[in-house]
Amino acid sequence: MTSHALATLGGGCFWCLEAVFEQLQGVHAVRSGYAGGTPANPSYELVCTGTSGHAEVVQVTFDPDVISYRDILQVFFITHDPTELNRQGADVGTQYRSVIFTHDETQRTTAAEVVAELTRDQVFGQSIVTEITPLDVFYPAEGYHQEYYRRNMRQPYCQAVIAPKVAKLRKAYLARLKPDFAPR
Repeated sequence: MTSHALATLGGGCFWCLEAVFEQLQGVHAVRSGYAGGTPANPSYELVCTGTSGHAEVVQVTFDPDVISYRDILQVFFITHDPTELNRQGADVGTQYRSVIFTHDETQRTTAAEVVAELTRDQVFGQSIVTEITPLDVFYPAEGYHQEYYRRNMRQPYCQAVIAPKVAKLRKAYLARLKPDFAPR
């Protein structure tokens, strides 16, 4: 039987993270959504105001026998800028913050270790501002946000913002891509 674990991560626009994680072997599902704020069942419109406290996140369902939580975090860190406070590029606001919502103490410890290693090795040349906080509740985003990149690859935002992140993933993790996503 396949085991499943969850990782909940925010690093800018959830469309970007979804497009990256869905390509990895061992990832069974990726859902875009919201976490970290106080209003229950927030809408995209509310989250976009930056007043809800929620971040745009993805919840990744993965098989830890195929891809570890540490591997998930390493992909997360190479595909967004963890040194930008409350923004990713032109997307500005607390809803775009870099955040790891942990599901248990083991995830919290692993996340703290990864951040400490990246800091020690000065990988980004600046301080990492990624929050590490326990997940309270994950709220799935509206249906039109799910599988967004796959359905809208030709859209200018997808070409300008998401495609370079996908290219970065493919360069660094080519051997770890699902066959459907590997270049032919």
